[in-house]
Order: sequence, then C-alpha cells, then structure tokens
Amino acid sequence: MSSSSPILEHLKQALEYILTPSAPVITIGLLIVFIVPVLVHFFITRQTPYTSLPYILLAGPAGGGKTSLLTLLERGDAAAETHTSQTPHAVELTASQDAGASTFREAAREDAPGSHKKFHLVDTPGHGKLRGAALDQLGGDGKTGKSQFGDSAMLRGVIYVLDAATLEDTLADAATYLYQVLLALQKRAGSGRTSRAPNAVHVLVAANKLDLFTALPASLVRSNLEAELGRIRQSRSKGLLDSGVGTDDIGSEEQDSWLGEYGSEKFTFAQMREFDIEVDVIGGSVSEANVDKWWDWIVGRI
Repeated sequence: MSSSSPILEHLKQALEYILTPSAPVITIGLLIVFIVPVLVHFFITRQTPYTSLPYILLAGPAGGGKTSLLTLLERGDAAAETHTSQTPHAVELTASQDAGASTFREAAREDAPGSHKKFHLVDTPGHGKLRGAALDQLGGDGKTGKSQFGDSAMLRGVIYVLDAATLEDTLADAATYLYQVLLALQKRAGSGRTSRAPNAVHVLVAANKLDLFTALPASLVRSNLEAELGRIRQSRSKGLLDSGVGTDDIGSEEQDSWLGEYGSEKFTFAQMREFDIEVDVIGGSVSEANVDKWWDWIVGRI
C-alpha cells in the first residue's frame, strides 16, 4: 500500500499540471492540434497516387479568340471581355459523352445525362515572344515530361484558334506558329519509335469569327494554311542548305525539321497521319456561341 502511494501521488501531480492552464501546456496542445492533421494529410497523400486530368491545349496567334472561347465554355452563357494573355491559364470543365446532348451548354452541365469526364482546358499566350509557353505544354522539343499543368502525356488535343476574318493579312504569322506546333507534335510522335509511343495528339484548327463578312470559310482556311506551310517548309530547307552545315549532317537535320512527308513537293494536313496526327479545320464563332462542333471535337478526344 505504501509503495503505490508515490505512484498515485505522481499521477495526481501530472494530472494537475496538465489541467492547470500554463504557457507550456497551451503551446504543446496547439502544436498537437496543428501538426497532427498535417502529418496525417502528408501520409495519406504519399500513399495515394496523384491522377492528372487529361487536358486540351488552346494555341494560336494573339487576337484569335482563345481566351474568349475558354470563358464561353467555362461560363456556358457568353464569352467575357478579354485582354491579351500573358501567362498560361487553365480551367476544369466537365463533359457529358451522351449523344443526346445537342449543344455544348447541355453537354457541359454537371447534371447532363450520360457518363461524365473532367478535363482541363489550357489557354496559352499568342504573342510571338510568349509562344514558348504553348510549346512547353507539348513536352518541349518533341520530348514528353512534366509540364506546368501536369504530365504532358495527358495532353489529348490542341485547338489552334485563329481569326478567319483577317487570315489573308495574318497568314504568314498564323502558319509559322502552326508549323512550330505541328513540328513539335511530329517530333513527340517520332520519339516513340525507339521507346513507348506517346498518346496520339490531334489538332483542331478552329476558324473563328465566321459571323463576320470578311471571314474565309473553313475550306479556304485549310487550303491557304496548307500552301503557306509548304512555303515555310521549303524556305527552311533552303535556309539549312545555305547555312554552311556539312553535307553529311544536312540529311538528318533537314529530315528532323521537315514537316509532314519527307521530300514531298506540296504539304497537306493528310501527311500528318503518318505520325498519328489528325488535323481538322472547322469553322465557328465564339461571339455567337457557335462552337458546338468544336465542343464535339473536344469530347471525342478526352
């Protein structure tokens, strides 16, 4: 009995110390309250694998309507007033893959019928000095890896938005940027020849502003772009020959930077199928919310 008294006395003193308000007790209690949840969260996240969402990349020259398209699909009612983008921006959207949804507004509703799938729509700057942001999302110079919005292997498609009403004046710039995008995707696909091939990434050329009188129809947008891309390809090939590169190196370098079927006289988008890249040219109008065909293209890719 006497031996248990000191133990009980120590327990009593410990309880009194804990229950008596004091700075050390309060400090220890606060540390437990704040640190334990953090440790639990850290443990759970380390044990749970992170799943990246598939994403669609918006690219194209400045003023084409990329950001307006993003806000239209995000809000579902009307595109917001926008300004020239300086940095990439992504929104999370939901798509219903039910064939009964006749418009993008119906298919994008959370309560739309059918199966739903979430994805990111990533807007990128179109200014000439900022276009590297879009090319980085493609995995860099034909290389897959981590991009700003997750694993570039989750890229499912590129929507190249351009102004069809001013294309005759801006054709050279629009085609040059598109050449860079297509060549990056071509190199990305080519990297799979010696390793596991990356997922196919298709391209939609969204000919915007068809509501304007001066807009070219999608068929003319296609033919004009194909012709200009062919001229760019020939110009780059000639520039390589005139650059003083050794003849032994010209063949490999030229082939690496040659878009489409190597050695072909004319360029067509159909040549990109060799690299499992399908290019569609579809007209629409963001200002009139005439984007249902573009939305259908997105749903078919994710």
